[in-house]
Amino acid sequence: MKPLSGKELAKVLEDNGWRLARITGSHHVYVKTGRVERISVPVHGSKQLKPGLQAFLLKTAGIEEQ
Repeated sequence: MKPLSGKELAKVLEDNGWRLARITGSHHVYVKTGRVERISVPVHGSKQLKPGLQAFLLKTAGIEEQ
């Protein structure tokens, strides 16, 4: 998958049923009904996420990289 910014990853999560629970500072915390995990996405403008963090967040969300 191409490198995403925090904003773009947040959109991907929302499209896959995750909902924004709260915003703490620059971190958007997402939850999904039926899942125990919480996903914290750092949103720093249009700055891209590091590849390892992006892969970890997508794997935790159960979204396969394309």
